[in-house]
Amino acid sequence: MTDEQIIEMAKQAGAIPIHKDFEQLALIGTENVKAFAKLVAQHEREACAKIVELNADACRSDNVAQMILYSNAVAIRARG
Repeated sequence: MTDEQIIEMAKQAGAIPIHKDFEQLALIGTENVKAFAKLVAQHEREACAKIVELNADACRSDNVAQMILYSNAVAIRARG
């Protein structure tokens, strides 16, 4: 995850700038912290699901392993 992605997620979660240009951010309140944690978890789940899909793509078509891997990617995304 890049710094830019983290900053964008913090903004989406309601972070307020302490310093100009969002160089320093503050997440004020429990709800903002929870929102940020949810965004980070969602980002990480998607990254994991993409890796699993890449592994599935490397399998032969209609292979049992491929179907299991695609199912795993769906299950990872559904955890959100």
